[in-house]
This record gives sequence, structure tokens and C-alpha cells, in this order.
Amino acid sequence: MRILLDSHILFWAMDQEEKLSADILEKINDPENDIFYSVLSIWELTLKNLKNPVGMPVSGIEVAEYCDRSGFIRLPLQNEHIQQLPTLKKDDDTDHKDPFDRMLICQAKAERMTFITHDSKLASYHESCVAVI
Repeated sequence: MRILLDSHILFWAMDQEEKLSADILEKINDPENDIFYSVLSIWELTLKNLKNPVGMPVSGIEVAEYCDRSGFIRLPLQNEHIQQLPTLKKDDDTDHKDPFDRMLICQAKAERMTFITHDSKLASYHESCVAVI
């Protein structure tokens, strides 16, 4: 399975592993799975660290270094990912406007990956690639 991890999953894997469910840990540690992280997550975590270093105590660079040491595969942003944006299916009544989440879903959709998140708001996207765990 090809898995793209959401930004908060990356942070928890690095700094607060106790927050990860047994199911997520099993998927991350399964040698049959290819685990990806997006450059978008690194950007998002860098912005959060700059804005609130107490709430986000690690930099995006530190997360990227952790991902590389862990054997996760870096996923760059491609035109094909951006072209998926108008194809996303979402409930209209949900208040979700996070551009990072939308683009991560687009990346997973374009690359035929499973996007693993803990954010229940992302269940409003009716995309088969989204797994809210």
C-alpha cells in the first residue's frame, strides 16, 4: 500500500507517538507499505512553528529530517496534483477551508495513495483515497 501521512500524523510520529492509534502504527511499520510525506506538510509545519513555537515545538526541517531517517519517501508538489483540485468531491455544509489538507488529498488522489489523517472534518471529502483513522 502507498500511504501519504497527514501533517499532524508526521508530527505525532516524531514527537508524540502515544497519540497514534495502533492501526496507524501498524500501517507505518508494515514493511509492505510505502510511506510518503509531502513537501506541503513540511511547509505547513514550518509556518505553524514560526507562528507558535510552543504549540509546534519542532521545525519543518526537523520533521523532514525525521522522515528521511525513518525511510519515508518525499513527495514533491506536481502540476498533476494541482489539476486534481477542481475534481474534489465534498459536502457543501462542512466548514473546511484548509488549503494544505485539500492539496494533500489531491496529491494522494493523483498518486493513487491512501491519505491517512486523524482530522474528522476530512471525512466530508468523498474521495476514496481519504482514510480518517
